[in-house]
Amino acid sequence: MWTKASALAVSEEQRKVLETWVRAHSTPQSVATRARIILLSGDGVSNNRIAKELAITRPTVILWRERFAAGGPQVLTEIESGRGRKPALPAGLVKRIVDATRSTKPDDATQWSCRSMAKVAGVSSATVQRIWDAHGLQPHRMETCKLSRDPKFVEKLTDVVGLYLNPPDKAIVLCVDEKSQIQALDRTQPGLPMKKGRCATMTHDYKRNGTTTLFAALSVLEGRVIGQCLPRHRHQEFLKFLLLLDREFPKELPLHLILDNYGTHKHPNVTRWLSKHPRFQLHFTPTSSSWLNLVERWFRELTQKRLRRGVFRSVPELIAGIEGFMASYNNDPKPFVWTASANAIIEKVISEDVRRVKVEEHVVCPA
Repeated sequence: MWTKASALAVSEEQRKVLETWVRAHSTPQSVATRARIILLSGDGVSNNRIAKELAITRPTVILWRERFAAGGPQVLTEIESGRGRKPALPAGLVKRIVDATRSTKPDDATQWSCRSMAKVAGVSSATVQRIWDAHGLQPHRMETCKLSRDPKFVEKLTDVVGLYLNPPDKAIVLCVDEKSQIQALDRTQPGLPMKKGRCATMTHDYKRNGTTTLFAALSVLEGRVIGQCLPRHRHQEFLKFLLLLDREFPKELPLHLILDNYGTHKHPNVTRWLSKHPRFQLHFTPTSSSWLNLVERWFRELTQKRLRRGVFRSVPELIAGIEGFMASYNNDPKPFVWTASANAIIEKVISEDVRRVKVEEHVVCPA
């Protein structure tokens, strides 16, 4: 029979540290279990009872009692080296592969592939893929990004975001833009319907049957869209759309329009008309910042749900499809809610600009 082990010597200072570890939510479970072993051992609880209470083995209790007696609380936090297979690749080789992937290009391509990197590094392509996965690298992917160089970027950004987050009282905020050159496309052959095990099909080629331009205004408060399809994209058509907006909303309410910097919006005839209609107040987004205009998000809905797979044999049929989608959308409009503050956007743009400057400072050359 085993004899009951004597109480483990645990000082008051050590006990406070161990109790803190047990209570803390951020403590790893393994460390918390070891701390409980020592606390119970310090209270004179037997090894068998500790093992049963903590659902561990008696040798584990004895092991951590001995280690604590020799090294104190800090030994409980040490990570044991596993008994499994050790890493086969030196850390230096992994670093060289990661650095080469980020800052160099192969001689015959614009980006690395697993096989081309494996050939240069002298490892297998599967090894390269594992390293890329571990470091979140995807050389085959590319995203578009362009920073605005508008000298009044901060001023315009603050103005537009202020309209979203703190709109003026007793006024209407509208996001206005044009989706130009919408093509009425008809497929050269009828598509096949979807069935079990096969998606619907559509020919890759098409017939062009003309174009139209959609002038649209998104109400920030209601989410409702006012639109008008016109054959061309000039200041004359823009003035027609402004007249439509003037009739659509009550005369006593000012209209704040968020627009981009397209020349049509600043044409002298438009400026002259606006001077005679002071209820219209224009707010221009910075250059290369179409993402600031919420109506662009609605254009995405129109493209994905009605235009991309649509078949239109004439321009009137295309216009009918657009107007039908608009009417259906306005039956149950859902406003797009803007949440980002101007300061948060400016900080992100600055960090992206700094990162780009750092990249440009380095000479990128083939490995």
